[in-house]
Amino acid sequence: MTLLDHVLVPVASEDDAEATVAALAPYLDEINRVTAVHVIEKGGGTIDKAPLEKRREDAAEYLAVVEARLDGDAAVDTRIDYGTDVVDALFAAAADAGATALAFRPRSGSRIVRLLSGDTATRLTTAPVLPVVSLPDPGRE
Repeated sequence: MTLLDHVLVPVASEDDAEATVAALAPYLDEINRVTAVHVIEKGGGTIDKAPLEKRREDAAEYLAVVEARLDGDAAVDTRIDYGTDVVDALFAAAADAGATALAFRPRSGSRIVRLLSGDTATRLTTAPVLPVVSLPDPGRE
């Protein structure tokens, strides 16, 4: 078994799903299974960002992109998880799925946006509970 045997990949949107699959492409020879997860962030006592059913439908569309693009290249599982903390939800999903690593593509954003949002990428890499792989942007040289 290798580090990338079973990777959990977070998917935030349809564009993110496309970019994440493209970033995974060079490593597909090492990957046997991909678990793609979309975390629906709950408000934790505040009003949610959108109706839950709409968010579930959107999540299913994002995850379908991963399934379609990886069809035949790796076994794909998809899941929709819920949580007030996305990073905690991702690590819980990885443990539940038996993933060997969490592979993600850092998303762009200004420093102020990262500061205000808690910078998920930083939190994923500073206290991981399993190996975390930051995938390069396939569009950059």
